[in-house]
Amino acid sequence: MQIIFEKNNNFSDDLANQIERACADLIYISETDAPVTSFVGGPAANVNVETILAQTNLPTNTPVEEIDARAFFSRLTKIERWHTDADRERTKKFLELQTLLEEYLGDLKVFKIGRIRIDIYIVGIDQHGHLLGIKTQAVET
Repeated sequence: MQIIFEKNNNFSDDLANQIERACADLIYISETDAPVTSFVGGPAANVNVETILAQTNLPTNTPVEEIDARAFFSRLTKIERWHTDADRERTKKFLELQTLLEEYLGDLKVFKIGRIRIDIYIVGIDQHGHLLGIKTQAVET
């Protein structure tokens, strides 16, 4: 589990561990392939651009695109006729991860941060009011 932010002692590790297991060996395919990793954030009242930039210690003028989580996952969870067995397995894992995140995190959102080499955060707020989710990277030209 990748912990990007300082952990709060009131935080329950169980959900973070479930997310970490769901991310195991999961790869996000773009112009480059990148691992999907879990992370724990700090306290947050809501999930928005300002919150994600503050908690990632990025300048407020950093380019950020906010995307609906269901729209983001729709491409990753759709089984196509041309999929190989490995593609189908990855699709199944993304669907399980999406279900886990939607079930246990409120205000789930996706943020693409940067240009060309992009950090992607899929984040929500857990029951204790902390940012929690996954991170990956993409290259988009």
